[in-house]
Amino acid sequence: METNELQRQFFKHIRSVIPPNISFVDNIADALGISNDSAYRRIRGEKEITFDEIHKLCSRYRISPDQVMNTGSDSTVFHGRNLDTEHFDFENYLKEILTNLKLINSATTRKMYYEAKDIPIFHHFQFPELATFKYFFWMKSVMNHPSYSRMHFEDNQLTDVFQKMGKEIIRTYNQIPSVEIWVAESINATIRQIEYYHDAGVFRKQETIALLYHQLETLVDHIREQAEHAEKFLVGEKPTGKTGNYELYYNEVFLGHNTIVVETDNAKTTYINHAVMNFMSTGDIGFCNYTKRSIENNMKKSVLISAVSEKERSRFFNVLMDNIARSKKKVLS
Repeated sequence: METNELQRQFFKHIRSVIPPNISFVDNIADALGISNDSAYRRIRGEKEITFDEIHKLCSRYRISPDQVMNTGSDSTVFHGRNLDTEHFDFENYLKEILTNLKLINSATTRKMYYEAKDIPIFHHFQFPELATFKYFFWMKSVMNHPSYSRMHFEDNQLTDVFQKMGKEIIRTYNQIPSVEIWVAESINATIRQIEYYHDAGVFRKQETIALLYHQLETLVDHIREQAEHAEKFLVGEKPTGKTGNYELYYNEVFLGHNTIVVETDNAKTTYINHAVMNFMSTGDIGFCNYTKRSIENNMKKSVLISAVSEKERSRFFNVLMDNIARSKKKVLS
């Protein structure tokens, strides 16, 4: 393939990851610090781009030259920042989630596939205390933040952050057609975390624990209602009747990871969860297609319980509620 054709393919791929409502030429010109006319000449292949420009574009749009240039490399390039205790800012963490969701939602066609080893993170944001608890657990027990070492849960001051930004996150997620694959163990991590902190004396009040169980039950009830209507909507609101933007599958076999594949227009992106709070992403075509096929294979081995299969849907959610009830009885009795 000639150099100018490779270059055109490179820019074609970049165009596929930029939302359609954003000027492609303006974006390229801004990324490279050049005029629109110079950007046009590079996009058309009339002027060769330099290695420095390739590096700038790959960094800006989080792509790998391998996935566009067909170099035959067996490597897959992922992007993501590993969180560290010293520089972590939770409000910025939420802003990054919201920015990614808005970018996905801006695409003309979009769909998200989510293999949920644990409860998908977005659902927590309708329940400020439950969302705050998850964050508190991450900071205290996962990141070992020194300021949390002797802190009781009731002493944290983050509920207001979730009240404000959390609602915007879940509203945006609800606009993205999605497929979620759950297992009966998807809620178990949260249950074990509540039990662990109860035993460790991290809660000052039994009322706090009761509230967390109540919000977890309400979350599960709301997922059940969304599955019944095959539509995502906020707690306390009524479904609009525009069904089809929510598909829920029940998998009776273990799911090993929290894995997300997003399809937007002509591009795919895979997000893989690691070290509890971190996500890394790639737009590598081969890797994304492979992961999508794997998810589709799991869908075939699962039961669709949204809109159909009322008996299986009831059985699944009864198992979840029974798990919560057993834990609540053990902790609060």
